[in-house]
Amino acid sequence: MSYPIVILGSGRGTNAEALLKSESKKKLGAAKVAALISDHEDAGILALGQKYKVPAIFLDPGRKGARMTDEAEQAYIERIQSFSPKLIVLAGFMRIIKRPFIEAFEGRMINLHPSLLPSFPGISGIQQAYEYGVKITGCTTHWVTPELDAGPIIDQKVVRIEEVGYT
Repeated sequence: MSYPIVILGSGRGTNAEALLKSESKKKLGAAKVAALISDHEDAGILALGQKYKVPAIFLDPGRKGARMTDEAEQAYIERIQSFSPKLIVLAGFMRIIKRPFIEAFEGRMINLHPSLLPSFPGISGIQQAYEYGVKITGCTTHWVTPELDAGPIIDQKVVRIEEVGYT
């Protein structure tokens, strides 16, 4: 039995590619990436579609900034639903999604966030951690809920911030 996944991303697609590589090495069990979707027409994540033979789709977010228009969110919901996903992965998707989007996929959407939540939620988690001066940071995978970066944590990995010495 197949377990379709849709990945949303805004940038290079490094996390999406890690998932696609794992799938190609048969490390994801029944999970299969059904589609890659981006809110940026020129995002690197879209180039992964051809490389891994997965549909890669640009969907217009309707405006610049962190939030999509209501019409764009509805278009995203409908397009994602067309793949009948069991899981939606937000992998560097730099949009704040609203409650109707989250409710359409309730309990089936996870986010990959570059900090040890609940510390440094929102955009620029890595930069926030560095500027704050923490010695330990990391990444968090969590369930998406209406409150930004506050859903139940699935897993976290720690990264030590090393001092850089110049001579």
